[in-house]
Amino acid sequence: MFEQANQEFLHGDLKHSQHDARRGYEEFYRLNQELAWQFRILEAKAALWRGLYADVFEILKVVPAPAGRPDLSIPTLTLAGVANVNTHNFPQAAQLLTNAAELCASSSQASCGYVLQARGLLESERGQSDSAEQFYKQSLSFSRSHNDAFLEADSLLNLGAESLARGRFGEAIDRSEAAHQIAKIAGAEILELVTQGNIGWAFYRLGDSEKALELSLEAEKKAAALGDVFDQENELTNIGYIYMDERKFDMGAHSFQQALALAEGINAQQDVYNALRVLARLALQTDDEPRAEDYAERALAIARKGGNHVDELYPMLVHGQVAARRGDGPKAREILERVKNDQVCPAFLKWDAQHSLARLYEDENQATAADLEYRRALTTFEMARATVQHEDFQLSFLANASRIYDDYVHFLVAQAKSDDALRWADYSRARTLSEGLGLLSKEHKKQNAAQPPVLDARSISRRAKCALLFYWLGEKQSYLWAITPQKSTLFSLPPRADIDSVVQRYRKSLNGPQDVLESGDGRTLYRMLIAPAQGLLTRGAKVLIIPDGSLNNLNFETLVVTDARPHFWIEDAELANASSLRVLAASLARHNIRENKHRLLLIGDSVASSNDYPELPRAGAQMSSVAKHFAAAQEQLYQRDQATPAAYLASSPEKFSHIHFVAHGTASRLSPLDSAIVLSKGAGESDSFKLYARDIVRRPLQADLVTISACYGAGERAYSGEGLVGLAWAFLRAGAHNVIAGLWEVTDASTEQLMDRFYDELAQGASPDAALRTAKLSLLHGATFRNPFYWAPFQLYTGS
Repeated sequence: MFEQANQEFLHGDLKHSQHDARRGYEEFYRLNQELAWQFRILEAKAALWRGLYADVFEILKVVPAPAGRPDLSIPTLTLAGVANVNTHNFPQAAQLLTNAAELCASSSQASCGYVLQARGLLESERGQSDSAEQFYKQSLSFSRSHNDAFLEADSLLNLGAESLARGRFGEAIDRSEAAHQIAKIAGAEILELVTQGNIGWAFYRLGDSEKALELSLEAEKKAAALGDVFDQENELTNIGYIYMDERKFDMGAHSFQQALALAEGINAQQDVYNALRVLARLALQTDDEPRAEDYAERALAIARKGGNHVDELYPMLVHGQVAARRGDGPKAREILERVKNDQVCPAFLKWDAQHSLARLYEDENQATAADLEYRRALTTFEMARATVQHEDFQLSFLANASRIYDDYVHFLVAQAKSDDALRWADYSRARTLSEGLGLLSKEHKKQNAAQPPVLDARSISRRAKCALLFYWLGEKQSYLWAITPQKSTLFSLPPRADIDSVVQRYRKSLNGPQDVLESGDGRTLYRMLIAPAQGLLTRGAKVLIIPDGSLNNLNFETLVVTDARPHFWIEDAELANASSLRVLAASLARHNIRENKHRLLLIGDSVASSNDYPELPRAGAQMSSVAKHFAAAQEQLYQRDQATPAAYLASSPEKFSHIHFVAHGTASRLSPLDSAIVLSKGAGESDSFKLYARDIVRRPLQADLVTISACYGAGERAYSGEGLVGLAWAFLRAGAHNVIAGLWEVTDASTEQLMDRFYDELAQGASPDAALRTAKLSLLHGATFRNPFYWAPFQLYTGS
């Protein structure tokens, strides 16, 4: 009976575990008091993990633990102590845990590791993070010396939670994933659930709301099914944050109110505080200042009662922001300055306070003070970003500062400083790519974040021998910088939401059979995005697009020119995409010193490795078509069963000027570096037939051109500041100068025809962008593949 109830606890079935443990106690308490007390401890533990703290107190007060039995007294004191911690009765919690620690000093018990962990939880709730971490590390060491996998996973879980509280989000994911792995091996599903929620929150703090929402929704559903009230209300709060950031305010409010009701129902004071704190922030965003003040004051009262100074800072920030909204400048400045200068203020709260001060000074027409605070906010953010180690996490982290950058760019434009605005806008672009290529060091971020590198946009245009169109999609106002060797001209565009809605509709229509030349959206986008700068563009000349946001998923060649004869813009211009002005400038400087001219690495026509990726009927023909443009001595081919990921990695790809893949491609939206080229299966693991983007990044290249003749090679997900991340980004990050990749699923027949003409043009000396345009026009002006669905998926990305 005991083992059944205990297994139910481990598997997360807390409700049944608590019920069966109570049944065991009732059956045995007259027959065997010691055994009955073990059932009582398990019942209390299940109730504690459910967040039913009143139940814990009631269970443990029924009968005293047997005298002289530290193996029963220690867990009893620990469970009661943790319940008091979570209800913020800190003095009682401290006394109980001190008593448990004294018993451990005179009796070596397996439960003593849980005393260390409980003391860490007490310190954490009091805001003493350093002390909490030390206790968690001691419990981790104890778990490993006593072979207690549950305690080991739980200790790592709490260390991960402490990393989250301190703003070390990459470290939090590492610790939480380690906990998740140990919990999975041990069959401790209750810990798997909690670590999944913590990982989701870490991804949210890293700016990856999409992955965070998926993890949190799943964790909340599991918690509700298992009767785990504590974790359910935690996940509801996390979900509400994501909805709020997506401006789905009604959904966010519903989620927060559910969390608050559950937290109040179990008297979980810290979680009541968390819900009130975020409800205050939501009320502020929906212009309900009285309610924002009320929620903030209630949260502040809980923080002060618990003696947690860090928790006081969040509602204080809301009070400062409310004062600013009401035009009470002196009060707002006093509160915001106190928050940002507090020695224990977390980085993400500090940059929020500095951003609020910048907005306040801007509203008061104090331009110099506003400019200084914007730079301080960005410096604080960049110093925090410099601590993020994993490239996967760096990609999403910039989303945390997107509003600061947007407001600062808007401020500089309003101050008639359009060149400075462009410099800051470009500084926020392609950051992970720039750092990976050595164009921007982390030391620069730490030391000079308030002063981005000098940028001469007209010089870059002159060296690129083309016009540059740099886009910035802002919440209130979007901008276009049209840059030529002679001048840089700024144009105002509609807000981001207005542009996004049209782009999404038009992208959808491009995937269908309809004649988009008659599309109103295609014409609207041309008028929005190109027409303002039309007078600066020479017909037939090259134009480099540096897109932003949803524009990363748009092929500008398909926009419909609105003159007497409506036509696609590809007929007027030779287009390519770049990620940033800084990366483009570096690529122009390096392009002339590349070696390995006209050597081809050709991989594809692979053997089907699963039913999900059938063989491409025309792959062999396309391989032959590409190969014929190179001398046999200058090409390396891997075909059929030889076309494996291992073959690519072992081929010394850095020796080739041209690399071409003919294969299926996959785009992972939630984890873009898990996007892959699907090849033949090699020896070993079941997924060894996939060449992943993260593996591509690790092999430096010097290729002038990488062509990914596969579906979704460009990727599906655009990160704030970084652009579209997928296979194309990975090859640019590895060092390729140009990459051709697809925005959507392509057809075998049209691709073969397009690539044949493309390599014909290259062989005659055309540049990759000119060759690709000629190949596309040949399909557009032909009879079979005139629709952009066939010729428009492939785009050229330049600048590595």
